[in-house]
Amino acid sequence: MVRFGGVPMPEETVEDPTLQHNFKGHKGVVHACAFKPNLKQLVTASEDHSLMIWSPGVPNARAYKFSGHTDAVTAVAYSSDGTTIASGSRDRSIRMWTPSIVGLYEPKALKSAHGGCIRSVSFSRDGTLLVSAADDKTVKIWGAPEGKFLHTLSGHINWVRCAEFNHDNGLIVSASDDKTARLWDVRGQRCAFIYDDFKAPVRCAKFHPDGAAIATAGDDRTIQVWDIRSQKLVQHYHAAHGDRVNSLSFHPSGDFLLSTSDDGTVKVWDLREGQLFYTLNGHDGPSTCAEFSPDGSFFASGGADQSVMVWKTNFDAVLKKHAGATDVKLPAPFTAEAPILKDDPRAAPVMSTERAMEGLKAGSTPPLKENKNKEPVKTPVKKPAAAGGDGAIPEALAQTLGHIVGQLDVLTKSIGLIEERLSANEDRVKDLVGIAEKKSSSARIAK
Repeated sequence: MVRFGGVPMPEETVEDPTLQHNFKGHKGVVHACAFKPNLKQLVTASEDHSLMIWSPGVPNARAYKFSGHTDAVTAVAYSSDGTTIASGSRDRSIRMWTPSIVGLYEPKALKSAHGGCIRSVSFSRDGTLLVSAADDKTVKIWGAPEGKFLHTLSGHINWVRCAEFNHDNGLIVSASDDKTARLWDVRGQRCAFIYDDFKAPVRCAKFHPDGAAIATAGDDRTIQVWDIRSQKLVQHYHAAHGDRVNSLSFHPSGDFLLSTSDDGTVKVWDLREGQLFYTLNGHDGPSTCAEFSPDGSFFASGGADQSVMVWKTNFDAVLKKHAGATDVKLPAPFTAEAPILKDDPRAAPVMSTERAMEGLKAGSTPPLKENKNKEPVKTPVKKPAAAGGDGAIPEALAQTLGHIVGQLDVLTKSIGLIEERLSANEDRVKDLVGIAEKKSSSARIAK
């Protein structure tokens, strides 16, 4: 375990994350994990075709193993009320399980839910919707818990690795092997924006808890955080891992980001400071998944070593420091009705989908501090969402128009220089022709 990338902190009083449990039971790679909202159970999905439910808070508790899929289980999620578990598999099916005190009732199977391996399943915050992503290049939306098919979102041109809703179900973010991440307008059933500044497949994309940003990572070993109001890169962690990044998970406060990688490490990033917070070396081989608990007090990780680890975060001291800091601007609530838990440093303000779509307005406070490792990235010029009815031009649109005007000015100057050079070349050609004619005339006279 390494604190701040190995740099000791003066008068350090922060406790290290501590390993609480190291569960063994799966017979294959652990692909995904999810906490039950009440924190009493943890569900994991594995290459061994099974789900397992663990009870971290109960000493020596027996784990329950459930089978039903006919191939590797690659995705799993708990509904917000804890009444339903959704799983996705390489057998192309989605199953809705109902936990009970005696195990899981016979699941509702959505056979052939996709045309390829299902890589991701995720419930909406209110538990009424489920989004899935698969190797058939699509993102699909289902009613929950009945599993009724609702919509297909098409646009990716390669496998879609993950997809999830924002807090009010208005947006979905997806990541794909086609080297893009996309924001989808759920109500309009269309792609709202494409992030295409990636040089390698994007394996994961997650919404920041306040809804104002997304984090992305993938095969290029880097982690990026984007402000979705301006579509600009806010933080860039170059060479965040020594191998491809497999998963991301935000702490409920929005101050920390958890990442896993084929390099075998689990890393915690301090987004307020824009730097590495912890490196955890627990798994023997690639770490494949990790998730914070709903209250942020624990996180779980899974790996190719078939083990499931549960860690206590011990972030309270740092969260209190962040909450009381005078040199760090905390994001103000984005809506008057933002559900903030008073006196709880783990609570994050929430931004509505409408606000996210209208673009960053002048005077808005960026949700995160820009990190020093940020590298300049070309932001794609795309049509921004329409602004509200106040007649004001959004800053994002104004910046785009200003950029276009500037480029046109450069183009005009370039054309002017080309015309001047052409004129100069024409004059030179005329001079050379005149000299040649004189020499030819002199030669004829000499004869």
